[in-house]
Amino acid sequence: MVKQSLTKVVQGLLEEDPLIIDSLERGYANISAVARLLKPEIERRMGRRVNLSGIITAIRRAKSGYKPSIEHIKVLADSVITIRTNLAKISIERTRKNLEKARLLSTEFPEAFFQVLEGEETLTLIMDQRVLSKIKPKFRDDEIIDEKNDLSAIIIQSPREIINTPRCISEFYNVISRRGINIEETISCCTETIIVLRMSDSAKAYNTLIHLIEDARRRLSQAK
Repeated sequence: MVKQSLTKVVQGLLEEDPLIIDSLERGYANISAVARLLKPEIERRMGRRVNLSGIITAIRRAKSGYKPSIEHIKVLADSVITIRTNLAKISIERTRKNLEKARLLSTEFPEAFFQVLEGEETLTLIMDQRVLSKIKPKFRDDEIIDEKNDLSAIIIQSPREIINTPRCISEFYNVISRRGINIEETISCCTETIIVLRMSDSAKAYNTLIHLIEDARRRLSQAK
């Protein structure tokens, strides 16, 4: 087995935890506390005891590489958020017949919010709650795996640069998860990121994302 240097082990551990990276980027992380947190796992991976000061030095070296690029900040700053409420979803068995039905249903309700997520074994249909009563009978009861009502979709429209700019989408998810909000479903389509969650969480999630975008705009203004 090839032994890794302390710097490589620390960098690998940091990259496994986006929340720590975010705290280092924003400058509010206590590096000594982070070092103490990581120390047991570092020693396990390296197979020996490691001096705390060495870990702190390695974290400081890694920190310099986590400064967000101007491109990253600009994508966040130029993003726009809208919200759709009163949505529902059903998850059904993925069969060829159900897949054909789902695709046809999307054309039956052109004015309604309608998304189809295709998994290996299931299909999830997300729709306006008002059309659920028309869509649900199209499938047998024993084919329906899950059903939920009172959902919302937060739709984030970003500039085309998001396609080639890493970590932007994960930042949307991270700020929501830090607020303890469960993401029911998510869809990424070119420049749009759609996050589906409970309607009771929608205001909190919306405000969290607005604060993220406002912060990016502030940082972009300071960088000019």
